[in-house]
Amino acid sequence: MIVIAETNDYETIRDIAHKTWPLTYGSILSKAQLNYMLELFYSAEALQINANEKNHHFLLVKENKEALAFLSYEHQYQERPITRIHKIYILPETQGKGIGKLLIDCVEALANETKSEKLSLNVNRYNNAQFFYKKLGFEIVAEEDVKLDHGYLMEDYIMEKPLLGKY
Repeated sequence: MIVIAETNDYETIRDIAHKTWPLTYGSILSKAQLNYMLELFYSAEALQINANEKNHHFLLVKENKEALAFLSYEHQYQERPITRIHKIYILPETQGKGIGKLLIDCVEALANETKSEKLSLNVNRYNNAQFFYKKLGFEIVAEEDVKLDHGYLMEDYIMEKPLLGKY
């Protein structure tokens, strides 16, 4: 079941990120960078700012009251008819069961309701998730390097999926 995450779910979101990131990025990022980025993106303050000031919406996938995954998105990204997926993480033990596709399908439906022309996301260039997104109709449209503090760098692809209900 997909539910809208509330403020009191931020700790759950943080827990999923902390369980997922070491497996997702452990071979890509140093442990120091991984820990830095987890704190940067998933502190209670960061999640609150994303929700309240940046208009990010959070969804949770739950089964028997247990949270298995989360996704955050934003409509009208950069004041354009784009729905941006900022984060999507599924607990490692539940990956491969269709949860990611379920979340993407849900956001796509929400994007169509708001007359978005496409979905957009960033994925690390060395992350195999890019192949998952390609299966769902996303295409690489650009590369982006995002500089962080301490000399850290996020090396991403920007991927987009045109929506059928273009307006």
